[in-house]
Amino acid sequence: MLYMRSVASVRSFYISIQNCLQPYQLVSKSRHQPFHNHRLLQTVRALQLSSTDHRSAPPPGAWGIRKARQRLKELKYKFGDNFDSIMSSVNSEEVLAPLRKLVKEQGDLVRKMKEDKVPEVDIKKAIVELKARKKALEEKELALIPSDNFDRAKMEDTLKRRFFYDQSFSIYGGVSGLYDFGPTGCAMKSNFISEWRKHFVIEEGMLEVDCSILTPEVVFKASGHVDRFSDYMVKDQKTGECFRADHLLKAHLEKLMSEKGCTEEKKNEYIGVISQLDNYDQKTLTEKFKTYNVISPTTNNPLSDPMEFNLMFGTNIGPGSGMQGYLRPETAQGIFVNFKRLLEFNQGRLPFAAAQVGQAFRNEISPRSGLIRVREFTMCEIEHFIDPTNKDHPNFDSVADLSLTLFPVDEQMSGQSAVVTTIGEAVGKGIIKSKVLGYFIGRTHMFLTKVGVDPAKLRFRQHMQNEMAHYACDCWDAECRVSYGWVECVGCADRSCYDLCCHMSSSKVPLVAEKTLPEPIIKDVVEIVPQKSVIGKVFKKDAKSITSLLATYKEEDVLKVENAFEAAGEYSIEADGKTLVLKPDMVQIKKYQKKVHVEEITPGVIEPSFGVGRIMYAILEHNFRVREKDAQRTFFSLPPVIAPFKCSVLPLSNNQEFLPLVKTLSTELSKAGVSHKVDQSSGSIGRRYARTDEIAIPFGITVDFDSLKEPQTATLRERDSLKQIRAPISELPGVIADLSQNRITWPDVLSKYPLFEGQEK
Repeated sequence: MLYMRSVASVRSFYISIQNCLQPYQLVSKSRHQPFHNHRLLQTVRALQLSSTDHRSAPPPGAWGIRKARQRLKELKYKFGDNFDSIMSSVNSEEVLAPLRKLVKEQGDLVRKMKEDKVPEVDIKKAIVELKARKKALEEKELALIPSDNFDRAKMEDTLKRRFFYDQSFSIYGGVSGLYDFGPTGCAMKSNFISEWRKHFVIEEGMLEVDCSILTPEVVFKASGHVDRFSDYMVKDQKTGECFRADHLLKAHLEKLMSEKGCTEEKKNEYIGVISQLDNYDQKTLTEKFKTYNVISPTTNNPLSDPMEFNLMFGTNIGPGSGMQGYLRPETAQGIFVNFKRLLEFNQGRLPFAAAQVGQAFRNEISPRSGLIRVREFTMCEIEHFIDPTNKDHPNFDSVADLSLTLFPVDEQMSGQSAVVTTIGEAVGKGIIKSKVLGYFIGRTHMFLTKVGVDPAKLRFRQHMQNEMAHYACDCWDAECRVSYGWVECVGCADRSCYDLCCHMSSSKVPLVAEKTLPEPIIKDVVEIVPQKSVIGKVFKKDAKSITSLLATYKEEDVLKVENAFEAAGEYSIEADGKTLVLKPDMVQIKKYQKKVHVEEITPGVIEPSFGVGRIMYAILEHNFRVREKDAQRTFFSLPPVIAPFKCSVLPLSNNQEFLPLVKTLSTELSKAGVSHKVDQSSGSIGRRYARTDEIAIPFGITVDFDSLKEPQTATLRERDSLKQIRAPISELPGVIADLSQNRITWPDVLSKYPLFEGQEK
């Protein structure tokens, strides 16, 4: 007789069932109604935990094998296709339980250390151990995910043959991290960006800009990129291959820790080094490389000493000008420096959003994984400017009921799985810190799934405290699971007012907005008024710089000037790199009161940032298919909205009578705005279908001999189902246009037109 062995095992198993059931409890009702967890627990446990030990009596409520099998049949019916996944998840949870426990223990330790205000160095060591345990858990989770038989080599072969993209300058051996998009990849990318613009810029009423790629150093000095956007690298002394120093040292120490002979003392030493990697300067890194005898992981050759390497591509702007410039590593700074103009364009009102699509450049030390890590890439970025005291969004209710997978900090530190919840619930519980951030997370999820990202392989992971910049309030990454693991594709961050403050401080230009007060208030005003005639006589050509600088002075700056006059009778200022001395007769300091109806605020920023190449790769991998019973026929099941071409036009044979109809169809499709491809090659119709499938064309029109008869009709084939209908030629361009824009669906077409069978072979 089957029975449950102990109350303790039941409880632990119940928790695992709860975890693995969450994704299935939000499916549509009817056949896939969520089943009561306790009954499922009893059923699975009864079947999985059989015992030959008849000395212990089964607990009350245990089931016999006949009843358990009956319950399993009910479950299979209730959950349908999801049942096998549930059973697999149940088994996986038992394997993962010990790893989850280790992560939770370390996460609890880190929390306690922060509460007890333990020295930062000890907290960092604990976080290193926490990250290592999280990594082990995630790797095991990925290993236990049922295989979907994805063949990356086969997909990459298809991408290369059909020229979606390929390595740049390949006839000269290629350059790592640079890729060229071919006709199909370029069309797909263009459609992706077009849909992004519709989804965000048009639907949200955003202000789009197109800023310069080449940017002067002063901009990136203010943003912090010049000082902080660099890494240390080491070079193979024989082959010249480069590696990022901190990553290589970390990997080397982790390898040493994993060796059997590694003592606890040594392990703690290595953890201490890893925890301080971000703080090491060039000299200390060099010492560590020598201490631990780090060599090239690919050739075992000796390495050079670590050297600083800025990830921005530098150049000089203008011949002999000496003005240092960089190719932008992100598109955001162009929006920030144009904030004042954008605010004026928006009649001075908050909130508003600015968007930009463009190229960015990062001189990666070791680019890898195809489109995942490259040196030149396209970004779609949004900067949504808000009143920092009001983080609501007027359209939040439109996404509040959206269900999606979140991986909050608490679950990460407790060793739990990502959770399926709604945006409204996550914001209500404080998991997502604000409605406006929750709104953009929801809109991002809607966009990604619309363009072809598999929702079952999509999650939003919250940044842990040690990952976030000091100024950030909350950050989430949209991560897609691909064959390389979980890959960050979109970042959604609440950056507070940091960026505008940096540029305001550096440029001395007030990047602020005005906010109407509910009631006017009396305000003390202290201002400095330059005496232009006196300043002009003394400083001549420097006078303009001085007056411009004084115009930016706030109350605290003016009081400093006043105190300096009282103490020393003069005040020194820096203008255009010169130190100039002001005397009391050159300025007038005024103090008075005035009634104000508005106050100045520095807006906060919500930033969704999309990496186009990474998302495209995830879409391609999630939609790669192989035909049943024909392993050589591969295709991409891309949504019509981003498919490179929406339709193919295929004459059944080379019969010249078909040509006028093919030409007419091509003309009408163009007029309807439908991108299409005409294939009049001599191959069989089945072979030509296969070719169009490989470049993801969702629909195909075939002109055959029946098309020559009145009324003129042709067949329309759908790529994924292989089903065909016959319809009047005059109606087909409009049908395909509607299908491509999601105005109608393929089932709608099947219900309207008669099925046609044949021609596939």
